[in-house]
Amino acid sequence: MSTEIYLDNSATTRQYDEVTSLMAEVASRNYGNPSSLHTKGIEAERLVTGARETIAEILGVRPAEIYFTSGGTESNNLAILGYLDANPRKGKHVITTRIEHPSVLEVYKYLESRGYRVDYLDVDADGRIIPEQLEKAIKPDTALISVILVNNETGTIQDMGLISSIRDAVNPQAVIHSDAVQAFGKMKLSPAKSGIGLMSFSSHKIHGPKGIGALYVSKGVRISPLFYGGGQESLIRSGTENVPGIAGFGLAAKITASGIEENLRRAAHLKQMLVRGLAASDIEHRVNSPEDALPHIINISFRNVMAEVLLHHLEQRGIFVSTGSACSSHKKSRSHVLAAMKVEPALIDGALRFSLSHMNTEDDIRLTLEALKDIIPVIDISRNRKSGRKQ
Repeated sequence: MSTEIYLDNSATTRQYDEVTSLMAEVASRNYGNPSSLHTKGIEAERLVTGARETIAEILGVRPAEIYFTSGGTESNNLAILGYLDANPRKGKHVITTRIEHPSVLEVYKYLESRGYRVDYLDVDADGRIIPEQLEKAIKPDTALISVILVNNETGTIQDMGLISSIRDAVNPQAVIHSDAVQAFGKMKLSPAKSGIGLMSFSSHKIHGPKGIGALYVSKGVRISPLFYGGGQESLIRSGTENVPGIAGFGLAAKITASGIEENLRRAAHLKQMLVRGLAASDIEHRVNSPEDALPHIINISFRNVMAEVLLHHLEQRGIFVSTGSACSSHKKSRSHVLAAMKVEPALIDGALRFSLSHMNTEDDIRLTLEALKDIIPVIDISRNRKSGRKQ
């Protein structure tokens, strides 16, 4: 198949042509160091300031509350480690969930080795935290609570307003951090109104460049840097700024934010088309994403099928999907997210993530459904076992 159907937009997105053009122009013309006092430096600083203001406006926060980083992973690490390092008297107890991105979960595992007490919240069958469990978990010495806003494997949306209200009732001093990498640009966000103190973002999930991200730090929330140097980003993130990347991030955010509502409707339509198409087929499957999940992410398990085998058969037809988080796809362990949702192991082994962007079309979904109907009978383990045929 000559047509390329890209359904792995939660792993990364195709960069906007406008962003590519802007970055090339910035790299060739606005190459000054933003810290320099001459004209070239001032031009570069204006680009950084402009991007910061754009992202702040989208979030409804102050520009001074936005710090640029190298991406979502650094933003999550800076939020968690930076906050705890700057506030040692807040306590040695922290809370997160069992369905976080590895860039959060691995940090909390590291904190356990540093003597922190970590509570990992369970989730229900839809992947949502259980409010009563959170309420019981919060202690007087709880310093930080990390909850992913939109899950990167299933699209499940957490009710951050409810989480904040529980925190306020039990221990208002505990700060909430949310990984919003999969949410930014796909739904309207108001971290300040939601009572969130720290929120992480990534550019390449919204058709911007790789290697650039941001962290929202609410006024009054103190964090320490992860590393030291020239004191850029208000002393929080030293190192010469990636001006082309920051400018590209700002433009990608502006373009994406302008179409949030239309893109949501489009994604919901394509998700419905995929789900209904499978329901009308003979393919044994289970939709793991709840109905009210962010529609851009659809996690589906296929019974008697190994997901990696199906992935490569789809790839041969020019259809690109994933088996889960791109950041841990080379690990052979089962999805910790689906396991936390109590999905049976055999179905976890057959789970694929289809993730959409506004660039996808009805034809993409139609051709994907046709491919699934052709491929799955061929690679079905139970049928091949009965016939004695090898895959």
